[in-house]
Amino acid sequence: MRLVIAGAGRAGGSLAIAAERANHQVAGVLSRSGTTEYGPALDPGEPLPDADALLIAVKDDAIADVAEQLAPLSTRVAVAAHLSGFVPVAALQPLQDQGVAVGGFHPLVSMPDPGAGASSLEGSYVGIGGEPLAVDTLTHLAGSLGLEPFRLDDPDRPAYHAAAAAAANFVVTSLAIAGDLFDSAGVDPRVSRPLVERVVANCFERGASQSLTGPVARGDIDTVVGHLTAANDVSESVGQQFRLMVEATSVRAGREQDLRQWK
Repeated sequence: MRLVIAGAGRAGGSLAIAAERANHQVAGVLSRSGTTEYGPALDPGEPLPDADALLIAVKDDAIADVAEQLAPLSTRVAVAAHLSGFVPVAALQPLQDQGVAVGGFHPLVSMPDPGAGASSLEGSYVGIGGEPLAVDTLTHLAGSLGLEPFRLDDPDRPAYHAAAAAAANFVVTSLAIAGDLFDSAGVDPRVSRPLVERVVANCFERGASQSLTGPVARGDIDTVVGHLTAANDVSESVGQQFRLMVEATSVRAGREQDLRQWK
């Protein structure tokens, strides 16, 4: 496939690297700087080259504007898709009005940098939606990159993306809090890796609701108060974050009545 990528950041760079590894051709890359290391740099305002797919890899709030800017330049593009899990495919209406089939292509993977992102794509999942031609093309692209596609329609995007954000970022936040507490005790946070990996496996094997353990789930109030005190001793910020996690966990565990005693 011949691909044009708009946006040379982490997501765009990750897909460019992975696409070339899969023997696709990156026909051009549009970037704000005008330079890119992921393929031929395209001049803004010039017609886009022939392409099977245009992948719009920009921030969510820029997608609609980029679609409007590129619409008159995309007469030789068959399919256009943005990489957002939140923005509706309908944001690409200007491209659709020019006869381009539009869709969404959201890899459900962390891409901290282009190299790591490209390596993480294989074996991960990708949400795909849009017009039939776009879905067919994007599904083919997904398979060639080692991604497992699933259907993602516009009405489902807000809840889906909130779930993805929770699954990724809330885990990071909880481990950061744990890391601060381990450090305060003079213990290397890496000792918790087997525990964390087992807990995550339990969630996918047994379900999250069946995987809660520990003092909050048991209702051991004195222990929880001791934890809160220890967290506050690290810093006011860590104490506040820890308390919020305790509150959320108590609600999930059905311990709302006990929560009133902890405040």
